[in-house]
Amino acid sequence: MKYDVIIIGGGHNGLVAASYLAKGGLKTLVLERREVVGSGATLDHAAGPFSAQIIADLNLRVEVITPKVRVLALSNDGRSLCIYNDDVAATVKEIEKFSANDAKSYPQFVESFSRIGRVLAPLVSMTPPSIDRPAKGDLWELGKVGLAFRKLGKKDEYRLLRWGPMAVADLVAEWFETELLRATIAARGIYGAFAGPWSAGTSLGLLWQAAMDGSAIAPSVVAKGLTQALVDACGAEIRTAAEVTRIESGKVILQNGEEIEARAVVSNADPRTTFLKLVDPIDLDPNFLSKMRNYRAPGVVAKINLTLSGVPAFRGVDSEEKLTGRIHIGPEIDYLERAFDAAKYGEFSREPYLDVAFPSPNVMSIHAQFAPYKLREGDWTTRRDELADAVINCLSNYAPNIKDLIVDREIITPLDLEQTYGLSGGHIHHGEQTIDQFFTFRPLIGWAQYRTPINRLYLCGAGTHPGGGVTGIPGANAAREIARDFKAGKL
Repeated sequence: MKYDVIIIGGGHNGLVAASYLAKGGLKTLVLERREVVGSGATLDHAAGPFSAQIIADLNLRVEVITPKVRVLALSNDGRSLCIYNDDVAATVKEIEKFSANDAKSYPQFVESFSRIGRVLAPLVSMTPPSIDRPAKGDLWELGKVGLAFRKLGKKDEYRLLRWGPMAVADLVAEWFETELLRATIAARGIYGAFAGPWSAGTSLGLLWQAAMDGSAIAPSVVAKGLTQALVDACGAEIRTAAEVTRIESGKVILQNGEEIEARAVVSNADPRTTFLKLVDPIDLDPNFLSKMRNYRAPGVVAKINLTLSGVPAFRGVDSEEKLTGRIHIGPEIDYLERAFDAAKYGEFSREPYLDVAFPSPNVMSIHAQFAPYKLREGDWTTRRDELADAVINCLSNYAPNIKDLIVDREIITPLDLEQTYGLSGGHIHHGEQTIDQFFTFRPLIGWAQYRTPINRLYLCGAGTHPGGGVTGIPGANAAREIARDFKAGKL
């Protein structure tokens, strides 16, 4: 049976692309190598928010939950700082406990990033223009962004131009003097990245977060039931336990030898997996192949899920309501940098940066950074429990009774992220989101329009613009370009 479109990978971006294409009347097949779909959407509790536009377009039946608290930051001296969603006044009162100057600066910080975010927001859902042959429509859209930029005012214009290549530690130091507040905000610039807060270009993460969400601080919004809603709305045929081992022009070959033809093949796998494992290298230009081999995707994240018998008692936290958002553990800029230092030298941090959430009252989801994909000594098959112990020991400094509450634990190492979830190098964003792997350079310069050097093969995953996170936007953008090619008779 021949299909119009085959999508490789049933993660959220693959399901979004499939939904748009099927809705447009194209016969679409989704192939997922695991027994279940969802992939990254089931892994990351702090990488949204999922696009409201996509929810509306696809009529997704999800419950969007926005807790009162955005993030609760814990200090190693027993104090805590609560940053609220959409309540600047309440956040200012929290900051006043640490610094009157910072409390005064915070509203200005929020307003500046909100203004800058509104200017950058249109870039998120547009197809990056070709550097060599930009289309008239691309230039028009960029022109509108340029006009909006000119309306920012000189102060914000200067900030935007200066902040992009800056280390995020320097950016937060311009606004605040409280280490806990600096580190909480700076963490967004290094989330999922092989970088510390003193690494150049890490402010880009804050700017991009503002474009996505209007804020420099990562959200705590949850789209409950997202994966099932995408499956229900998909309109495409979905096959699980169907591993693709080879992609050819207009055809995929499964592990069992089955060959399936389509007018277009779309890979939701990361770029390195797609081009270095699924495509025959003889079909690629040597220059492209060389660049892809140098595409950076060094994973540094582990996930620990704890089943608990009760709610932990965190030091300095006087209300369980404050635990409804994300919990940040990484009290100082230098703490975050030291955690990165461990990864630089092939070791996991004994004092990691942790981003914690409670997806349900008795389950704790822990994003643990830094845990490098490549260890200097031993490997992840033998050191996984050692990692989990280190994370829990770190956590117990802030929640002393945590060890007594643990009923069970699940450990997902960077190697598991690669082998089980198909993320090359264990990288949760399908590759570093640095300036040279961003927008018109994602994944590679000349190939940022979701098309590839292989005829009739497209990309739709987080390795394309606008990058990682459970937003669904890469899938939507890719579907738009594929639909255009069908309409133009190119497929």
